[in-house]
Amino acid sequence: MTDESAGTSTSSERLSPVARRFILHWGEMGIRWGINRTMAQIHALLYLSPRPLQAEEIAGTLSVARSNVSTSLRELQGWGIVRVVHTLGDRRDHFESLKDVWEMFQIVVDERKRRELDPTTAMLRETITQAGGADAYTQARLRAMLEFFESMTAFYSGFRKLPSGALRRLAKMPGKVHKLLR
Repeated sequence: MTDESAGTSTSSERLSPVARRFILHWGEMGIRWGINRTMAQIHALLYLSPRPLQAEEIAGTLSVARSNVSTSLRELQGWGIVRVVHTLGDRRDHFESLKDVWEMFQIVVDERKRRELDPTTAMLRETITQAGGADAYTQARLRAMLEFFESMTAFYSGFRKLPSGALRRLAKMPGKVHKLLR
């Protein structure tokens, strides 16, 4: 990154049009997925970067506040898709994204399950045990929802146990899977 006060270009301006387009799109998709735009953009930048980046460099490249970068990096580390890397001769932390999209996908799905599905399943179980005073229709709806969540959790657990190579092959043959299931 060069000094803006000297009238030279910033890292943001040195991003290729393709990288800029991907980073902006990933930020927009992040919003649709319920994730902060800046956090998604930081992830996209790190994913495309051939080397680990310092927080200051990320802030300058994306033109966002350093505090926002720090908060987003902590959250991305909490998700397990960004990690701290130390560089010889530099005491500052550098950050890199996982590069294997299949591993990243599995981590994100695991985290979403843990953060969203598991609490909902637990709430449904608890609500059903306490639903003695509720009308029969409400109880039936809650049981149907719980059955769905438990079925999807069992389905996911089965897929999660597949070796990553098998999952990749399975994903590449949707027509054959469709025929098999008919």
